[in-house]
Amino acid sequence: MKAYTYVMSDIHGQYYAFIKMLKKIKFNELDTLYILGDAIDRGPKSIDTLFHIMECKNMILLAGNHEYMAALTLNYLLQDITNETIDKLTDGMVLGVLNEWQINGGSTTLNEIIKLDKNTRNKIFNYLIRLKLYKELSLNDSTFVLVHAGLGNFKKDKKLKDYTILELTSERIDYDKEYFNNKILITGHTPTQTIDGNPRPGYIYKNKNNINIDCGCSFGGKLGCLRLDDMSEYYVNISC
Repeated sequence: MKAYTYVMSDIHGQYYAFIKMLKKIKFNELDTLYILGDAIDRGPKSIDTLFHIMECKNMILLAGNHEYMAALTLNYLLQDITNETIDKLTDGMVLGVLNEWQINGGSTTLNEIIKLDKNTRNKIFNYLIRLKLYKELSLNDSTFVLVHAGLGNFKKDKKLKDYTILELTSERIDYDKEYFNNKILITGHTPTQTIDGNPRPGYIYKNKNNINIDCGCSFGGKLGCLRLDDMSEYYVNISC
């Protein structure tokens, strides 16, 4: 049986679509799936989605801005209540992150986390804070750079390890710019419906060694998946 490598992004708690996609691509223990962030928030089953990924050794979740916001917030919410932690919770920056997370769909995830026991909450937090920000891999004759959002403050000689969390999880790609001439940059974060000049809104977008696999499943679009071995594209409708 041949082993394949897949990439997916921005599942956003759409657990049933996620499971349907795994069945569609016939994902098995020999395959590898990279998920480029934002597995959680907005959708109704963020924790089920996250647990499924956590339990599969051949699924690698990279940090997206939603995982980052969740980890920052949980860092405070999971602490024992003391005068010191109360002071931190009244700090403008902490409240700002919590507010931003809620505005961007974090309330669905937080409502699920509230129902969990303390040990499970801590398990989720410890998993989130250990997520990698990027992955570079070679397959067949191609080299792929996988990140959630983009390469903020890009410089050709800038190493991936030198980018900040926000530069990798929040700064959007310029899809008319060729970042690498010998590598393919794969991102999510920006629904392909919103890319100017995209001839196929809501489907995987490719231009100038850039590939966007966020097909807007949290905004009524599809969940997309790309097989890197042969660049085959797969789609699942959220209503399914």
